[in-house]
Amino acid sequence: MATATKQPQVQDSSNSSVRVEIFDQGYNLRGTDPEYILKLAAYVDSKMRAVAEQTHTVDSARLAVLAALNIADEHHLLRKKMEAGNPDSSKRARQLLNALDEVLQSDRRAS
Repeated sequence: MATATKQPQVQDSSNSSVRVEIFDQGYNLRGTDPEYILKLAAYVDSKMRAVAEQTHTVDSARLAVLAALNIADEHHLLRKKMEAGNPDSSKRARQLLNALDEVLQSDRRAS
């Protein structure tokens, strides 16, 4: 599991250094949101551990590439889903827009 400790800020006050551990390797990462960096590190760590369990591979470079491919696959599937849009939400949005138009038109007629 990824862990982190916040290091003292060095040059830029908007970027702080965070020490994370991913798959038993330590990394010093810099960013504006240490909590977000920790979440990302924990996610990558969990992916690497899941791949390690499935493949029984101990080569960390190989595990990192396989984990990256899994994360890329998730990303592209989510992107495809978002680009396709949710037909139910589009239909509902049109219904609400039509209802709003009807209310506005009836208010104009009443005025």
